[in-house]
Amino acid sequence: LSLFLKLHENQTSVSEFLLLGFSNWLGQQELLFILFLCLYLTGLFGNLLILLVIGADHRLHTPMYFFLANLSFVDLCLASATVPKMLANIQTQTQSISYPGCLAHMYFCMMFANMDNFLLTVMAYDRYVAICHPLHYSTIMTQRLCASLVAIPWVIAILNPLLHTLMMARLHFCSDNVIHHFFCDTNSLLPLSCSNTSLNQLMVLAVVGLIFVIPSMCILVSYSRIISAVMKVPSVQGKLKAFSTCGSHLALVILFYGAITGVYMTPSSSHSTEKDSAASVIFMIIAPVLNPFIYSLRNNELKEALKKSLGHHKIFSQ
Repeated sequence: LSLFLKLHENQTSVSEFLLLGFSNWLGQQELLFILFLCLYLTGLFGNLLILLVIGADHRLHTPMYFFLANLSFVDLCLASATVPKMLANIQTQTQSISYPGCLAHMYFCMMFANMDNFLLTVMAYDRYVAICHPLHYSTIMTQRLCASLVAIPWVIAILNPLLHTLMMARLHFCSDNVIHHFFCDTNSLLPLSCSNTSLNQLMVLAVVGLIFVIPSMCILVSYSRIISAVMKVPSVQGKLKAFSTCGSHLALVILFYGAITGVYMTPSSSHSTEKDSAASVIFMIIAPVLNPFIYSLRNNELKEALKKSLGHHKIFSQ
């Protein structure tokens, strides 16, 4: 933060930005507040519940639930990095955020979004090994490999947004401080700068290509092989169950990456405030809310652990 403040004093005359993401929805402010509050509380409750249940039940201390617990933690942090500030802005009608606060906001949003992306990829690989190589699952998915599949993405997720944040802090912002978004997004900040932002834009495209396109392709390859293996299952009921589970996972992944592609990998001429805000809501708020339910409600082991923890068997009976 001290580095950002020092750069701010030397590089820019802007002391704060205004987040006007939903300010043009004048007649729907109360509705938006209730909607986002309900989404946030739902995601908060769902992700915390999964973390508590997985932590309390030793039967769930397996690679799949280890990754699911990490995903729940990251989803919890991702939603918390954006929604509380947005709710405060809607409620108080004060959209200002300080210059260093905006850079910190951008950093944490990017970090948790990157980590969410990596964990979806890791979980797809875990399911591929479990379905396509079940006899070798325990020898492949060792504790050391599982720890590496989480630790290495965390290192990348921490360093990548740090690079973008430091590059952003070097830019000069003259007078325009209006961000037509609900969070401090790179694509929304760059047009406000009076400096040359070509290097920043090039880095955004390069990183999106490496950090989002490659993992998304790995996910598609993993699920294509899973589907190919499922097709060989003789039982029709087994096929339907597998397709139902994989289909819901894949639908959520497509939603997540489709929204990111619409915001960061399309020509700037095709962007609009409404479209970018709606797409960002999908991968910053809706996906973190849906993840715990999509990845857990069809899981019998987790439902049994929930029954045991909550003591309300009838709630989860089919």
